[in-house]
Amino acid sequence: MSLEETQSLESTYVMHTFARKPVKLVEGCGMEVRDDEGKTYVDFIAGVGADSLGHCHPKVAGAIAEQAQRLIHVSNYYYIEGRAELSKKISDLLNTLVPEGERTPWQSFYANSGAEANECATKLARLWSKRYSHGGQNIVTLDRSFHGRTLATLAETAQPAKQELFRPLPGGFLHTPINDIPALEQMFADHPDGICGILIEPIQGESGVHPCTPEFLQAAERLAHENGALLMLDEVQTGIYRCGDYPFAFQHFGVTPDIVSIAKGIASGFPTGLCAARESVARAFEPGDHGSTFGGSCLAIAAASATLAAIEEEGIAQRVTEVGAHLRERLSQIEGIVEVRGLGLMVAAELAEGIVASQVVERGLEAGLLLNFTGPHTLRFLPPLVCSKAEVDLLAEKLPGLL
Repeated sequence: MSLEETQSLESTYVMHTFARKPVKLVEGCGMEVRDDEGKTYVDFIAGVGADSLGHCHPKVAGAIAEQAQRLIHVSNYYYIEGRAELSKKISDLLNTLVPEGERTPWQSFYANSGAEANECATKLARLWSKRYSHGGQNIVTLDRSFHGRTLATLAETAQPAKQELFRPLPGGFLHTPINDIPALEQMFADHPDGICGILIEPIQGESGVHPCTPEFLQAAERLAHENGALLMLDEVQTGIYRCGDYPFAFQHFGVTPDIVSIAKGIASGFPTGLCAARESVARAFEPGDHGSTFGGSCLAIAAASATLAAIEEEGIAQRVTEVGAHLRERLSQIEGIVEVRGLGLMVAAELAEGIVASQVVERGLEAGLLLNFTGPHTLRFLPPLVCSKAEVDLLAEKLPGLL
């Protein structure tokens, strides 16, 4: 079926919730995808950061295919192969910087997306507060944050433009500016015993890659614990080595959260999310308090296990650190780019006044690049973690012409 025929059918039968680009992608390998006419594109958005090992990594694709021949889904009423081992692996990754003798287990709840992981984190924090703390139910999030598009996670997402059409939203969410420690201190002072958790992206993604400062995150951890609340970190976009060196972004900032939400890169494109919590927090959940039909399915466990194994075997962490530094350096040398932000392979380029980011993305398609913009003058780069310096150089050669 041609692109035009597909567009016609989708216009009639698919809800218009995305302004799709005029291209029909049909296959891919590594950093490249091809459309229905055979044109190749180098991918610098990677399914919004989900395709951590690039397209159709043989180990991930093979694990999914093999598992699909054996067992696809049986629900969470039963034990399945691989889930226990994967959960221990995730616990070990979360404990990467904790001395071995001081490590305590993290427990995981498996979902299908980042929004679901954040929903679980929200419910767990409120339940923990009722059962083990002062019973406060408010959750603090940051201005310009993004935590999902369910009603609860939209309420957590402190972007009025995204919220307005869907009011009334669930209550119990408070918002404060990023990197403003006095404002955060005042928030806790204004709500004594009323806050059960603070939910933060270590680096805000959808707003244009804005990092928290280490001092702010450390203050958030201190204030949460001084006030009987939990530090909850949304690592949906920043996690699974997206920031290089360590498995999670928080390990760059000198903090230890109580709850971490994970998705996107955990299964290299297969729909998988999870909420992980330290055992002392996770015990607030009892059978029946939360659930998911498809979360942690046989296929999801196979895909995530294969992804983490390949990341370790292929030395991805060091690669992300080196290639990410190269990407930021090359972008900073391009005329028309006035600021470069980010860590690892989570990078934004702020464009000079008069350069329209959406138009750059459109020209990128013509030039064989899949790009992304998050604001009128902001380009965001989330390439697969297998991105090489050569592919960064290709981007840097083409981008000046697109600007």
